[in-house]
Amino acid sequence: MAKYYENSTTFNYSWEQVTQCFWNRYPNPFSMHVLSEDTVCREIKNGKLHSKRLLTKTNRVPKWGERFFKAKSVSILEESVVDPKERVLVTYTRNIGFNKIMSVVEKVTYRSSPDNPAKTIATRSAWIDSSVFGFATAIRAFGLDRFKKNCTKTASGFDYVLQHMFPVHQSSLASLHNQHQHTKAQKIKEAAKHVKAQAEQFVQNISVKG
Repeated sequence: MAKYYENSTTFNYSWEQVTQCFWNRYPNPFSMHVLSEDTVCREIKNGKLHSKRLLTKTNRVPKWGERFFKAKSVSILEESVVDPKERVLVTYTRNIGFNKIMSVVEKVTYRSSPDNPAKTIATRSAWIDSSVFGFATAIRAFGLDRFKKNCTKTASGFDYVLQHMFPVHQSSLASLHNQHQHTKAQKIKEAAKHVKAQAEQFVQNISVKG
């Protein structure tokens, strides 16, 4: 039975910014395993942008896996659909070749956060399977573990590119954060003054009564 994995990542950028970054996320320091990317076709259907791209990535495996994985690289087919009306980007990726040894099918959906339009949530689902008799379980486990580690690198790389594509956005966030901290400090200061004034008034009342 195929291994299933799901996780989500929140980017502190709007859906439009994340979508724009999606086409420019390579290269970055966290994706050194991505060797090339080529657009196979791109067309608009019913107001949606459909794209197919071919990626080539390195294929490092442990010693025990060298008997199954001979190639030094693997080709990945990436299909995506951008729906500007619904503000949704959905991507599907799968490896080409070596499918019987290990197949990885991934789906990622990018949507605006329902709580904050300035943020985007990427929901990732993956299915890892193998048909190698006697080794399928071990290969699936290896594939799942590697996929989880790559998810962290992918998110870090995406965020890295976003920061460089939209530096003003980061400055705005920092400004808002500083403003929030300043306002919070002011409120605490004012509350302290109010408490102090009440305490002084209380002391004066006691003195008068005495």
